Amino acid sequence: MTGQETAQGPKHKRDLTRRKVVAAGAGAVVAAGVGGTFAAGAFAGEEPRAAKKTTAAGSGEICYKLTSETTEGPYYIDADKLRRDVTEDQEGIPLTLRLKVIDSESCKPLANAAVDIWHCNALGVYSGYEDMGSGGGGGGGGTPPSGTPTGTPTGTPTGPPPGGGGGGHQEPTDDERYLRGTWRTDKRGFVEFRTVFPGWYQGRCVHIHTKVHVGGTWTDAGYEGGTTCHTGQLFFDEESVLASAETEPYSTNTTTRTTLDEDTIYPGNGTEGGLLKLKYRKNAIAKGVVATLTLGVDPEATHDGTDDAVQPGASASASGS
Repeated sequence: MTGQETAQGPKHKRDLTRRKVVAAGAGAVVAAGVGGTFAAGAFAGEEPRAAKKTTAAGSGEICYKLTSETTEGPYYIDADKLRRDVTEDQEGIPLTLRLKVIDSESCKPLANAAVDIWHCNALGVYSGYEDMGSGGGGGGGGTPPSGTPTGTPTGTPTGPPPGGGGGGHQEPTDDERYLRGTWRTDKRGFVEFRTVFPGWYQGRCVHIHTKVHVGGTWTDAGYEGGTTCHTGQLFFDEESVLASAETEPYSTNTTTRTTLDEDTIYPGNGTEGGLLKLKYRKNAIAKGVVATLTLGVDPEATHDGTDDAVQPGASASASGS
């Protein structure tokens, strides 16, 4: 997913009315129950993104601007893992991702919304697309090839360009689904995932993809129907990424890294653009990171990742063009 990363692809692949999330084991649809671990308002340390000077009655929360919409990217797989722990057997720095989803107009929490996350592993590889290597660029780490290439390339190049671009949705090439999952928000709009700190691949900074779905129904089989009201990406500050790069297995990733400022997708507008608030022990990031963010969304809107909308205050790069 590079600067060429655009929001194309067959709409039926993203039409939530056709989606069906398969529950991962009995009782998987039980409410997350993590709300008690959070403050009632926006997460501590988040700079207010006030859309109004008034607050929602009795909530004490500052109304938020809409969180920036970004491209879905080519590696979305309609959620088939209803779970909070998406780690599976992936190595990396433990990451607890805590999100709060609110209506940006009323500041009321959105309960029972379905939140998807998906991201690459420490070496820049996406599950479902392992044969594309590091984000489609080939190789997530290890020793780069040496010597001088021989022969003259012939024919027309095939496959996605480096960095996982190529515009439209790419069909999965394998059955792996690590670092992907869907879970529901509790009555206060909170949802929590356990994963690992993402790595990087050619052309993109470190990020996590997310979607928020509303209006659907939770059943024994999972989540059905509804609409996608937000498609975005979550970003990591440079200090944390540089710290992660000093630990294994991230330190074995030889792919050239794109910084946050160089990235063509990050809108450059802080928490409104998806920049996470991170907490970890200085000089001991390998022990784990807690990432938090409040997502202000419009539950009446549809943002399935195929629109090129750029939120006010965001740079044109948010469109992914």
